[in-house]
Amino acid sequence: MPAKSRFTRLDAFAKTVEDARIRTTSGGIITIGSLLVILWLVWGEWVDYRRVVVLPELVVDKSRGERMEIHMNITFPRLPCEMLTLDVMDVSGEQQTGVVHGINKVRLSQGGQVLDISALDLHSPDASANHLDPDYCGGCYGASAPSNAIKQGCCNTCDEVREAYAQKSWAFGKGENVEQCEREGYGERIEAQRKEGCRLEGVVRVNKVVGNFHIAPGRSFTSGNIHAHDLETYSDPNLAPADRHTMTHQIHQLRFGPQLPDELSDRWQWTDHHHTNPLDGTEQATDEPAFNYMYFVKVVSTSYLPLGWDPLLSTALHSAHDQIPLGSQGLVSGTQGSIETHQYSVTSHKRSLGGGNDAAEGHQERLHAAGGIPGVFFNYDISPMKVINREARPKKFTGFLTGVCAIIGGTLTVAAALDRGLYEGALRVKKLHSN
Repeated sequence: MPAKSRFTRLDAFAKTVEDARIRTTSGGIITIGSLLVILWLVWGEWVDYRRVVVLPELVVDKSRGERMEIHMNITFPRLPCEMLTLDVMDVSGEQQTGVVHGINKVRLSQGGQVLDISALDLHSPDASANHLDPDYCGGCYGASAPSNAIKQGCCNTCDEVREAYAQKSWAFGKGENVEQCEREGYGERIEAQRKEGCRLEGVVRVNKVVGNFHIAPGRSFTSGNIHAHDLETYSDPNLAPADRHTMTHQIHQLRFGPQLPDELSDRWQWTDHHHTNPLDGTEQATDEPAFNYMYFVKVVSTSYLPLGWDPLLSTALHSAHDQIPLGSQGLVSGTQGSIETHQYSVTSHKRSLGGGNDAAEGHQERLHAAGGIPGVFFNYDISPMKVINREARPKKFTGFLTGVCAIIGGTLTVAAALDRGLYEGALRVKKLHSN
């Protein structure tokens, strides 16, 4: 038997002769309609194939030795920058007192306008060092000279005397009867800033362990295991009620880790800053100087893995987190690296340092202890779990081809059945009319 005959017997698509075919107008309309339906369904299948979805996973966070960045932008409209101090401490025993690296203090007028940049530095090096004798050695007034003094064993500037007092846990006040401070006009500048506000903005890097950072008035010092602040200038009883300093504040932004790129935030609506940074836009106001605000934050590590991420390259990039410039953590990896950031939930509490109850709010049984430091405290706790949001395509190319074949076959089958029904119905109607 010839080869052609062997394949002919296996043909599953037997053909009819052209003379045996009947073409109808309804069949042509159904054919055009079925082609349009096929094109529409295939386009939907293509869109579904190109769609990117986020697959969330919850795993145990096994990272070790990592450090976390805290980005902040907080305004204190009734607290001058000179009195504002940022401290960080955690359960590992590490303390960062009077943080200045990576943090900017912006002086604000009563109307909230930024003052002249040249006036931001209260202790200008030129003002403190002018006209000093090369052999001059200022006294520290009973305290020991700080280790970072310009001249070893001496306190030649007002700031060095303040540092020496802080090491002794002594209150400093406005520097009355201190030669260096009177020479620099420290007290006069304090009085000139009484009605100013301050905006604290920048980034601080901390250990990824349980800890807290707080913004409180006065220079901080540690005596034994007690952390305290010099509040003498802040709580001056001679101030008029309208000039009293308070811890009224506005949190414009507070986030842990880098901000997600706008492209990802637009693509995933639930990852914008309103969901991941719930403290953004928070405002708290009080007329009482001795007032304390506390925010208890639960931080959850979150990884975003884009489509083109490379696991080996990503690990190499993030293992060198100490070498990444401050404020750039997670953003230098590009699309080949994961974005390591954090989400958090928060609960807040506020109380007067004078003690009392919440009878004004209808909770007379709720009592507050007296004492403490006025300020804004952020206590953060690290969750042992980690959320991984992985970008993926829900359908492979083979799945797309399978869907296209199913669309074509199914649509043509339904169209053939519909055409057959219309044709048979037309024949019956003609037969009834002929009878």
